[in-house]
Amino acid sequence: MRSKLVMGLVLAVMVGLVATPALADKLLCVSKKALKGEMSVSQCLAKGERFAIVDDSGIVFILTPEEVELTKAFNPKVFETRAFGIQYQKLAPEVAPMAVPKGTN
Repeated sequence: MRSKLVMGLVLAVMVGLVATPALADKLLCVSKKALKGEMSVSQCLAKGERFAIVDDSGIVFILTPEEVELTKAFNPKVFETRAFGIQYQKLAPEVAPMAVPKGTN
C-alpha cells in the first residue's frame, strides 16, 4: 500500500513538471538555506543535501530520493544547474524543461 502511495506522489510530481512548463518552478535546497550557486545541484545531492520544487504559487514539493532518481532519468539537465537555497530563491534559475526529441511535435 505504501509503495502505491509513493508511486502516486512521484507520478503527481512528474505530471506537474511536464504538464505546466509555463510556470516558474524552481529547484531549491531545503537543507542548506544560504546556498548561493557555489555548487551544482548534483554536487549538493552527492553531499546529502535535500531539494524541493517550489512553484510560482509558493507550493513546495519536497523531493524524495526516489523522485530525484526518476527526475534524473527523465530530465538530467535539472541537476546541471547551480544550486540555490531558500534564502536566495529569487536568484535561482527556473527548472529546465524536458528535452523533446525532434519530430515528436
